[in-house]
Amino acid sequence: MNFIIWLIVGGLIGWVASMIMRTDGQQGVILNIVVGIVGAFLGGWLLAPMFGTGTINSNDFSLAGLGVSLLGAVVLLAIVNLFRRGSVR
Repeated sequence: MNFIIWLIVGGLIGWVASMIMRTDGQQGVILNIVVGIVGAFLGGWLLAPMFGTGTINSNDFSLAGLGVSLLGAVVLLAIVNLFRRGSVR
């Protein structure tokens, strides 16, 4: 059951991050889930130590954990846009 919640929350985080970065029309549901989960890993590695919280990947479904996961997903999309277009947008 935790895996299903992890996928749903990862998809929502990826969707919100894609709306923030204006790439929502370019990716589907599966890519939103991947962006949310990989972004949470990136946020856990880069941002979680700075904020002293976990991410959705470490079963921290608090507001701070969701925020760090969202920031990680936004950073991931910015990096992808940088390599794809040459600008962050």
